[in-house]
Amino acid sequence: MTEDDNCEDSRSAPKLDLIHNFLLTQNSITSFLSTEHKITSGFFVENTVILAEGELLSNGIFQVNTCGFPPLEDREASLSMLMGLDFFGGGVIAAEETVRLSTLEKKAMNDMFVILSDVWLDSSEFGKLGEMIAARSRLKEHSRFLFIPGPEDAGPSKALPRCTLPKYLTEELQKHIPNAIFVSNPCRVKFYTQEIVFFQQDLLYRMRRSCLIPPTTEETSDPFEHLVATITHQSHLCPLPLTVQPIIWNYDHCLRLYPTPHTIVLGDKSEQKAFKYAGITCFNPGSFANDSSFAAYRPCTKEVELSALES
Repeated sequence: MTEDDNCEDSRSAPKLDLIHNFLLTQNSITSFLSTEHKITSGFFVENTVILAEGELLSNGIFQVNTCGFPPLEDREASLSMLMGLDFFGGGVIAAEETVRLSTLEKKAMNDMFVILSDVWLDSSEFGKLGEMIAARSRLKEHSRFLFIPGPEDAGPSKALPRCTLPKYLTEELQKHIPNAIFVSNPCRVKFYTQEIVFFQQDLLYRMRRSCLIPPTTEETSDPFEHLVATITHQSHLCPLPLTVQPIIWNYDHCLRLYPTPHTIVLGDKSEQKAFKYAGITCFNPGSFANDSSFAAYRPCTKEVELSALES
């Protein structure tokens, strides 16, 4: 790389010094963001991986003209290189098994996920919920119930990923619904050939608070669309700095989005949204505690129905 040549630079975005308007990098090259620089959609926060295009000046300053995220790799392209490896721990999936699952999936056109996010229940309310479900035998017998801990739930720490809800909170409910499933946050569900990721976190607010550069409005001004672009291109559910959101490093792989899933459900306190991005269905079911909002999702058709109970 020679001086004054146009070049590309791929690195993580360190903390921005707003007074001098430059980025300090680990190899001592200073990346200066000029007033004419362009950025792609997304939230640029500390430690996000960026792809910067610009000019290395004679004084050692890398003047950025365009700044964006790494390109998003198509799921099928990723899987073709992985030779059928199952990221759910099933080893290598044979072609015959994939065909069998695809056939079963076509017969499940009416299967539906109903997602309620930001639901507040203490141990006694868990028991009442169990009684209410048990009183409806058809619902109890023909449905599966997944419970994902939220950021304010009881647990050993606030670090991600969050472990399952403590047994002392859930034992009353399990008496009524023995097949209730208590999972981690985030959680991955395999629906025949599809991968669905559930993540309960007040992510949009925290990403906007941690943003180093105001997001562009050239392609979209919708914050949720910027959030989806960020996590998919970063291939990570929570690309925030560790000072903002601690992560249990040995389990960081649980937050990664590679290969890209078919569906990402982001349980957030912000308003309901649904957005399809690069073939990925992403939606926020809204806050059930705030406005009784929820979402229904049909994975076979990838249809999202944003709903709310009447007050």
